[in-house]
Amino acid sequence: MKKAGILNAQLAGYLAGLGHKECFLIGDAGMPVPKGIPIVDLVLCGGVPTFQQVVDAVLNETVVEGYTLAAEAEEKNPAMVAYVRGKLLGIPEQTVPHDELKRRTENVKFAVRTGEFTPYSNLILQAGVAFPD
Repeated sequence: MKKAGILNAQLAGYLAGLGHKECFLIGDAGMPVPKGIPIVDLVLCGGVPTFQQVVDAVLNETVVEGYTLAAEAEEKNPAMVAYVRGKLLGIPEQTVPHDELKRRTENVKFAVRTGEFTPYSNLILQAGVAFPD
């Protein structure tokens, strides 16, 4: 039994199974996920867990080499954009229209649904590779 890090067995398994360049979504409670894409549904109730809590936990255990945000988030949710950019400083970013972000979810390996109710709290992460130092 794990005693630290991500304890949700489903999420821990999906993260451990990521290959280099594979993408996954961390989304708010309202983000649609295409049929056939596995969902790790972490929602307990509105606001729990938050988008930031989930991103923090995932980034503690995952190598990321790129990410994608909705362009509309810069105006509609600037706090989330600033948070993500701060956490992923130096990592290449793509911004695309929200409809394009939704289309790109058709190609993610899995999706993580948070309890976040703030619009545009959605992030596609691309897995990197962990080479020894």
